[in-house]
Amino acid sequence: MRVRDFQKQIEQIYLAKDQARGIDGTFRWFTEEVGELARAIRHQNEAELAGEFADVFAWLVSLASQSSIDLEAAAADKYRDGCPKCRKTPCACGEEAPS
Repeated sequence: MRVRDFQKQIEQIYLAKDQARGIDGTFRWFTEEVGELARAIRHQNEAELAGEFADVFAWLVSLASQSSIDLEAAAADKYRDGCPKCRKTPCACGEEAPS
């Protein structure tokens, strides 16, 4: 499934609820899911990892939809030429904090 198709599927399932909650409320749910993913990674809980990655991705695409962003196009555009800073693949930048 392409990212765009997944984003449309999540819109069909959740967009009305997520729009009623608003971007701020949806973002709070997203951060809660990121926390659950962090716990699964930290505890090396293989049984939960796939589901937590899927949940984080679903909430991320919901935020993109509420912001009128085509996530597939945005990601492809930003990373088309490799690293956005050094333009290399693989990245040749130092270990700096992400921007």
